[in-house]
Amino acid sequence: MKIVILGAGQVGSSVAESLVSEQNDITVVDLEPQRLRALQDRFDLRTVAGSAAHPSVLVQAGIEDADLLVAVTQSDETNLVACRIAARMFNVPRRIARVRATDYLANERVLGEEGFDVDLAICPEQVLTDYIVKLVEFPEALQVLDFADGRVSLVAVRAFGGGPLVGHPLREMRKHIPNIDTRIVAIFRGDGSIVPDGDTVIEAGDEVFCLAASGHIREVMRELRRMDRPAKRVMIAGGGNIGLRLARALEEQYSVRVIEHNKRRCELLAAGLGQALVLNGDATDEELLQHENIADMDLFVAVTNDDENNIMSSLLAKRMGARRVVALINRRSYVDLLQAGQIDIAISPAQATIGTLLAHVRRGDVVAVHSLRRGAAEALEAVVHGDRESCKVTDRRVEEIDLPPGTSIGAVVRGDEVIMAHHDTMIRAEDHVIVFVTSKRMVPRVERLFQVSAGFL
Repeated sequence: MKIVILGAGQVGSSVAESLVSEQNDITVVDLEPQRLRALQDRFDLRTVAGSAAHPSVLVQAGIEDADLLVAVTQSDETNLVACRIAARMFNVPRRIARVRATDYLANERVLGEEGFDVDLAICPEQVLTDYIVKLVEFPEALQVLDFADGRVSLVAVRAFGGGPLVGHPLREMRKHIPNIDTRIVAIFRGDGSIVPDGDTVIEAGDEVFCLAASGHIREVMRELRRMDRPAKRVMIAGGGNIGLRLARALEEQYSVRVIEHNKRRCELLAAGLGQALVLNGDATDEELLQHENIADMDLFVAVTNDDENNIMSSLLAKRMGARRVVALINRRSYVDLLQAGQIDIAISPAQATIGTLLAHVRRGDVVAVHSLRRGAAEALEAVVHGDRESCKVTDRRVEEIDLPPGTSIGAVVRGDEVIMAHHDTMIRAEDHVIVFVTSKRMVPRVERLFQVSAGFL
């Protein structure tokens, strides 16, 4: 697939990294030659320096025969204009734009054919907000992801010494929770992955990915670790776009405090929020945190625009008694370094948001993609089409499907029924199949399994 990516920032670089490894023809456009050189040094792709909204620059990037345009610059207007030009002048089949302003997002006419011809508008701030809200709802989890319109959940937890299943083979799970069907789809131990079977023994400290019907996920989590008390008090460091959205999403159900250093921004926050308390100050100020009873906080979330501030304020909050701390960190190397240390969860914004975009890039009918373990693994939701002759998945039992190494089918959603996949589970046309891939290198092979041959009508 020939893809033109506009913008070489955090999101653009992550998109390029995810797609270039899958044998796509990638060109990246940015105003900053230094950013482009850094990308070219790391990946096999083309770069063009110039304005992403100029037709001549787009032509240089190969827009005339591109299959997909991904406009993810820092400017909404540049992204929207580029999509319009790509649609009207160059007939690019698919166009994705990063859009932050709610004025644009709320108006379908602006984004539709009458307006800027955007097929998919992604708002990273809203995706991140939804992601963090899930972590507030499940305080024990490292990651919480939904499939099949929320009917199935995939939850990552760190196995805790003393958990009922820790130190025991997985086959014993059915004895503990006989009325609940669930799948442990992957276990990460240190830097390696384990494809689990009935004899696999979970060890304390393992990162375990559990798949179950959403209504059963808490019972499954109890097998692996002690359950924390529900979160009630949340402190947010940073009152930017993400901080504001997060406070709005939480303030009706939780006691929320927002710390913002800019006084004028504090006034805007106070006007835009209802029950949340807005504090003017520095989140790395020990005296302020102590005065605001940081030790009583169930969750401290650092979402400023500065990685170092997020790291330092989270470490300070943890040392002063906050039960759980979450830090938003743009630098991928920092995320890998800090995850599972004193910072409970380090979130990479680009990795958290890229799944929404990847679902529109994957071949076959892939309706959801979630990046796992900071991009090392993926979970996909694919819709099955065709028949046994035209598709390598349809009308076959799981054990008959030639899955790539490190790949497992976790669940099948058939209408409103959620079926945990076992070796003899039959896959039918129109099923939604949730596939766990421990190595991204295997994703193209998984996609090909779900593609229907050209002769099928």
